[in-house]
Amino acid sequence: MKLQSDMHIEEEKIAWEKVDDKVKRKILGFNENIMMVKVEFQTGGIGYVHKHPHSQVTYIESGKFDVQVGEEKKILKGGDCYFIPPDIEHGVVTLEGGILLDVFSPMREDFLK
Repeated sequence: MKLQSDMHIEEEKIAWEKVDDKVKRKILGFNENIMMVKVEFQTGGIGYVHKHPHSQVTYIESGKFDVQVGEEKKILKGGDCYFIPPDIEHGVVTLEGGILLDVFSPMREDFLK
């Protein structure tokens, strides 16, 4: 397993990884302490409620999402952001297709397997 990305990353050279029929992602820069992931959702795509031991902050580049963090739900759109502490349940439902930029600390080793 690779433990660090290249220093210079050209996004167009990274292949999309299919998560499901309406969700795909690209792993961008990372080392053992941090990871950035670009995730594209089509309208109706779901990031099912889950939790993990990583801190996460997500920037909504485009689209509109019904975002759940813990028990709270809020509709967020391009330019908005949300933060998830470790071990807090969270998920999204895509209301209008768009792109999320996820940053994890430490890196998501499970994404590299």
